[in-house]
Amino acid sequence: MNELSAKFKEVIASVLPITFIVLILHFTISPLEPNMLYAFLIGSALVIIGLTIFLFGIDQGLEPIGQGIGNAMTHSNSYAVLITISLILGFFISYAEPDLHILAKQVSSVTSGQFNNILMVVVVSLGLGVMMTLGMIRIIKGVRLKYVFTGAYALIFILSLFSTSDFLAIAFDASGATTGAITVPFMLSLAAGVSSMKKDSKMGEADNFGLVGISSTGAILGVLITGLFLNVEKLVGTLPETDISTKSLLETYTSRMFTIAWEAFMSLLPIIIVYIVFQIFSFKHKKSKVIDIVRGIVLTFSGLVIFLLGVNGGFMEVGAQVGMKLASLESHIPVLIVALLLGLTTVLAEPAVIVLSHQVEVVTGGSVNRILVLIFLSIAVGTSIFMSALRILIPGVKLWMYLLPGFGLSAILAFFVPDLFVGMAYDAGGVASGPMTATFSLAFVQGIAARVPTADVVSDGFGMIAIVAMMPIIAIELLGAIYHVKMRRASPAAISKKQLVGGNHE
Repeated sequence: MNELSAKFKEVIASVLPITFIVLILHFTISPLEPNMLYAFLIGSALVIIGLTIFLFGIDQGLEPIGQGIGNAMTHSNSYAVLITISLILGFFISYAEPDLHILAKQVSSVTSGQFNNILMVVVVSLGLGVMMTLGMIRIIKGVRLKYVFTGAYALIFILSLFSTSDFLAIAFDASGATTGAITVPFMLSLAAGVSSMKKDSKMGEADNFGLVGISSTGAILGVLITGLFLNVEKLVGTLPETDISTKSLLETYTSRMFTIAWEAFMSLLPIIIVYIVFQIFSFKHKKSKVIDIVRGIVLTFSGLVIFLLGVNGGFMEVGAQVGMKLASLESHIPVLIVALLLGLTTVLAEPAVIVLSHQVEVVTGGSVNRILVLIFLSIAVGTSIFMSALRILIPGVKLWMYLLPGFGLSAILAFFVPDLFVGMAYDAGGVASGPMTATFSLAFVQGIAARVPTADVVSDGFGMIAIVAMMPIIAIELLGAIYHVKMRRASPAAISKKQLVGGNHE
């Protein structure tokens, strides 16, 4: 009960700022329809309850499964087994990720079906499965993260030269959406399970991170390659009209409940099946352990359903409405201020961000404080959504003007910071763009694009998640640079105590 109470307080502190921002806007410059406001308030309560239960379930269910599978795959000493399981597992956990389906449906809806949602989910999942497999092999072989990320983003840069701005924006958005509430906790625990078997590795701590970041590049590659084959010069479309204000509150939530429950179940099903197979042929956990894990899975499922019901029932439409109303004002200052504040607060309510920050603190033995990580991520995402709004309001600012220097800087910084922070940074880029960002913040930005005459709903409305995925990488690498300087000034005894893995292993 103490642990559940602690998680509840943590979630309350994360979600309430978003609620307060919307309420302040409602009573001042951006009033909402009564039904929409009530749906948002109910959604906020559901998000708090669902996120608390979800995080509690993750600790008991998904983390033990992921670590166990990682250990078993390493013990097998067979690359054929490792590659086969990683490819299958990577594809299906991505295919079942609710965040990815949310984004794919938005893309299909806004583009009038030019980029079909099923096709998008399949190619993203294939890309993630391939890159997750390479990420697992990297841990086993001990390849340095900075070389892997430099190579992956160099390939992305080459493909982007032959891609349209529309597909570039959607590709980077997909990389953030596919690393969501289920995928990230499982991948983190999987990486922890594999790296824990490498007792002689100097990179023990660093190998706990990086798998999420490597896997998310597969989503970008999958969409960019598909864009080349589709040979569509320009994706066109409009933002669908919202109808939440015309529905009753009961209809708003009950109409989505079955779909969300089914998607949540399908997102957990691949992990459940793999656990059953490993339990039969490898784990052979005792009955008490199995009961604990089953209870954790049930709690994870229940929490995820409640959380997604709140997000989809009360957040997405409100985000679009707030964006459209603020963009319609004569002054652009309010919309830019709200964009910054939304970024600062929504990232704190992302379930995967909370999981990652805890994992960082545990792996580093407290030497990297989770509150500091959250502060850096909050500033990074706030800046990201501000930059996204600015890009829409100023016609001459293009997405590549952010992404090219941003990812170039992140690749350069990777050679000057500890390997631990390189993996942590690229993982943070994936986890910062979860269900809160993929719904409320993305809808907010698309609402702005729908009301700005010079903006395009496809090329300008999408691309926000790309920036959200980029800025945390730079922020955490800068945090790593600060720690690196601090450790170099410290005594050798202090360095040993901190157990930070240096980029040069001096």
